[in-house]
Amino acid sequence: MVKGSHLRRWVAALVTVAVFAGAVVFATLSRESPAAPFQPKPDRMESGDWTMFGGDATRNFVNPRAKGLPVNWTDWDEEKTKGTLRPANIKWAVDLGSRSYGGPVVAGGKVFVGTNNQKPRDPKWVKDGKPIDLGVLMCFSEKDGTFLWQRVYPKLSAGRVVDWPLEGLCSTPTIEGDRMYYCTNRCEAVCSDTNGNEIWKLDMIGKLRVFPHNLTVCSPLVVGDAVWLITANGVDDGHINVPEPKAPSFLKLDKATGNVLWQSNLPTVKLTEPNTEADQEAYIKRLVNRGELIQHGQWSNPAYAVVGGQPQFVFPGGDGWIYSFDPEGKLLWKFDCNPKDAVYELGSKGTRNDFIATPVIYDGKVYIGVGQDPEHLVGVGHLYCIDMTKRGDVSPELVVDNSVFPPKTKPNPNSAQVWHYGGPTTPADRKKLRRNYYFGRTMSTCAVKDGLVYAADLNGYLNCLDAETGKLYWTHFTGAETWASPYWADGKIYMGNDAGHVLVFAHGREKKLLAENLMPGPVRATPVAANGVLYVMTNNKLYAIIP
Repeated sequence: MVKGSHLRRWVAALVTVAVFAGAVVFATLSRESPAAPFQPKPDRMESGDWTMFGGDATRNFVNPRAKGLPVNWTDWDEEKTKGTLRPANIKWAVDLGSRSYGGPVVAGGKVFVGTNNQKPRDPKWVKDGKPIDLGVLMCFSEKDGTFLWQRVYPKLSAGRVVDWPLEGLCSTPTIEGDRMYYCTNRCEAVCSDTNGNEIWKLDMIGKLRVFPHNLTVCSPLVVGDAVWLITANGVDDGHINVPEPKAPSFLKLDKATGNVLWQSNLPTVKLTEPNTEADQEAYIKRLVNRGELIQHGQWSNPAYAVVGGQPQFVFPGGDGWIYSFDPEGKLLWKFDCNPKDAVYELGSKGTRNDFIATPVIYDGKVYIGVGQDPEHLVGVGHLYCIDMTKRGDVSPELVVDNSVFPPKTKPNPNSAQVWHYGGPTTPADRKKLRRNYYFGRTMSTCAVKDGLVYAADLNGYLNCLDAETGKLYWTHFTGAETWASPYWADGKIYMGNDAGHVLVFAHGREKKLLAENLMPGPVRATPVAANGVLYVMTNNKLYAIIP
């Protein structure tokens, strides 16, 4: 995943799977007890709280209840190069660690944030005058920012390959009533109450042999009596071998106990036993480039909706495919989000991607862009709109001959692609756009509202497109790399970037920039609103901002 100094600015947003080779394998570790018929969760939030990544199970970064949010909260000097936060706009501000990616979420009068321990709240987590590296979940009072409690998680002894230094706790918690669900930096799924008392914990390394690549970040999805999550299973430090190809990528857990109800380790590839290490490496690269094996890590989140009466759980896989399951784990459809001639390569030259963005479900369709670990730099990307009513392999193309690369293909008559935006530019557009692709790799999740899709890429461009046709209405360069997601609230779009700017746009088909506010640090987590307050998190502080 993310490594080096450039890397660990990560996870706002804050993704093992591969091509479905004919059959899906599920291992049921515990039998689901008899229960009432499956009851889908309501589509939109029912209070002014913001209780999970994306707001609800559709993961659409749209808040329909927020009203009266601030537009400007920065005073600028004459040169308009530096901004000063207006004290009247800051309800409260609190220190976090040095890197903060999990959340914020707001529920029941409390605000929850995942961070690290570089500004210790407890002196026992200091050794020889230096903070001990930990993952930390912090809880504050929504009213005034008072620090209430924290839970800490020591780093895994295996080191950076599975638990990158100083990245902290990157999972955005999901709140349901007085229960909270999240993943720790130790590759554990946790249920606690909102006072921080642990109810159950699943060690996915010890119990399921998951090998998380660099980080575990999933924001669990809670629907009915179950918890759904992506495990982070991935490659080792050599970025080629998948140490645990039989470990699950996707899980369904009993909400009350944490017991595993089903798991999927897509793809079910049988690795060969070649004569030499070089042969094995070449073989694995072929599998990755054919979309049949995890290419790096898995740091996305599942989404859920009922479409045409069918409940669907949508999982983005580490092989660049999206998979949809019914509640019992039956595969409904799969979609390859890479061109069949795409090649995975570390750095900016590679054309094969997987997912850090989360799928958004809107009007029976999935909206998602592909991307990579930001340490791999910017590169060509794709944004898709996918029809959820079709079944089977619904990719744009079907492979007819896999013995060569690029493989021989034919158009898929059953394709679920509604539209696609991205890919290489024409020579004329390349000169105009000053880059050789239309849409770049992305870490950002979409916001879809009133038939408009707002989608950002890592290069720092925010795009507004037609949700039905993919027609581009406008684009705006924010001035810096963008890890956060666009957020629709109160008729406005809020967009943070790596330079610490929060840009505010009017909602609509015509571009109208209302304000550009400069925060005292990078804004890599998505700004969110709850109960009339806008929460903006920099790498080391959380601000509660009012009009």
